[in-house]
Amino acid sequence: MNYTEVTFDIKPKLTGTEILIGQLSQIGYESFLETNSGLQAYIPEQSFKLRDLQGLHVFQSDEFKISFSQKLIKEQNWNEFWESSYNPVLIKDLVFIRAPFHEGNKNVKYNIIIEPSMSFGTAHHETTSMMIELMLDENMTGKSVLDMGCGTGILAILAEMLGASGISAIDNDEWAYNNTLENVRKNKCRKVIVQLGDAGLVKGEIFDFILANINRNILLNDMQIYVKHLSDTGVLLLSGFYKDDLKQIESSAIKYGLKSERKIINNKWIAARFVKI
Repeated sequence: MNYTEVTFDIKPKLTGTEILIGQLSQIGYESFLETNSGLQAYIPEQSFKLRDLQGLHVFQSDEFKISFSQKLIKEQNWNEFWESSYNPVLIKDLVFIRAPFHEGNKNVKYNIIIEPSMSFGTAHHETTSMMIELMLDENMTGKSVLDMGCGTGILAILAEMLGASGISAIDNDEWAYNNTLENVRKNKCRKVIVQLGDAGLVKGEIFDFILANINRNILLNDMQIYVKHLSDTGVLLLSGFYKDDLKQIESSAIKYGLKSERKIINNKWIAARFVKI
């Protein structure tokens, strides 16, 4: 699959970048890389629509000055691109996420190898790192886990390292599906089953944990499915949305019998923990 790379020059950078990432996530952009002058964002070539991009609210604001250009990134060039820009990530001195071309870290409990690709979920983005933080505080030993919108498979891989007895990892993007299969192999996981598709694949199964680091619209659309397949004592961990969207997410969760118990905020992104009432 080819991707379109959109490079943004943003002034003021800090606030504008945060808002832009949030709005781009809502129209299908999957990966982001901050630059000295702004941001690079990536979307499947067939999903790129100039009209949708130009129609974002942030471009109508007098608070920001944003310009952009785009180019095609062909599939065969992607790994070479990441090797030049991907750095390891350390989370809470417990989880070290690295590419195969980095050295491991012997001083942490969990070393995760992620083959960089276009898949979302390398822990560089705040939403992925916050999901990992939430997971580290859970007892997953012997528990069943569903990772919806698994991206690189990083959360499913960590779930196995945390002792989960069975993990389903699902993504509707073929690139993400293949990348998760590759990362599951590289981390020698034996309990992760990877599937290509959406929440409709979850039929008749009940999970102790459901992890969903996706965008707001998908979370709202699939909330009822998550609740239906969550055990009575289960935990739903959500991220992938802006903190301004939390009220809408919580309203949907409450509607289907959940309550919010914990939240983490990082650069206006948010991750939240829900349980059944």
